[in-house]
Amino acid sequence: MTSQSTAGKKSIWGKIKKFLLFLLIGQFVYIFFCKWINPPITITQLVNTMEGYGLKRDYVDDDEMGRNIKLAVMASEDQLFPDHNGFDITAIKKAMKYNKKHPNKTRGASTISQQTAKNVFLWQHGGFFRKGLEVYFTFMIETFWSKKRILETYLNVAEMGEGIFGVQAAARAYFHKDALQLTRKEAAMIAACLPNPKKYKVVPAGRYVSIRASRILRQMNNLDGDADVEALLK
Repeated sequence: MTSQSTAGKKSIWGKIKKFLLFLLIGQFVYIFFCKWINPPITITQLVNTMEGYGLKRDYVDDDEMGRNIKLAVMASEDQLFPDHNGFDITAIKKAMKYNKKHPNKTRGASTISQQTAKNVFLWQHGGFFRKGLEVYFTFMIETFWSKKRILETYLNVAEMGEGIFGVQAAARAYFHKDALQLTRKEAAMIAACLPNPKKYKVVPAGRYVSIRASRILRQMNNLDGDADVEALLK
């Protein structure tokens, strides 16, 4: 091996190390940036725009969302959100057991924290590599953000219809009002579409959304008054 080729390999490896260091520092900076500032754009929002769905969003602060939609998404997506560290181990075990028995009809167990990490820093779908990154970013936001900030960010970036992101845009599109004014039923209907917002329509509500919204309303009643939940609704 010539000294020239050795020097060339060292140069390439040096560039790779610099790039990896840049990525490492950059993701730390962005995590802390998003602790206080809403993400300028997410990969999911960008992909939706490129696919022709457009981009309807209107980021609002926590106190402009109202308690009903916060309670609805916790009742729908993650009832243990105030108490876990980002991962619901019991739900994960149940999902793994279910998916083993039903390989053609998989069930997820992502918490609101995991969904926030995916929506802000990553992309939809993907295999073990994306899941591994999701675990890392979930740990990071659970460590450096507050639960209140995680919930606020989720409600601002979650897809809630074709090209509709965040609860304010959803409230405007479906009910022609601000998120703060959503009734419990309206909030439950929006939450009901979250598993697949492109498939399930909030208005007019199909059979699936109507049935799921009724279940969410019952769970909202069950969670109402819980001290840990109430702390996130204020």
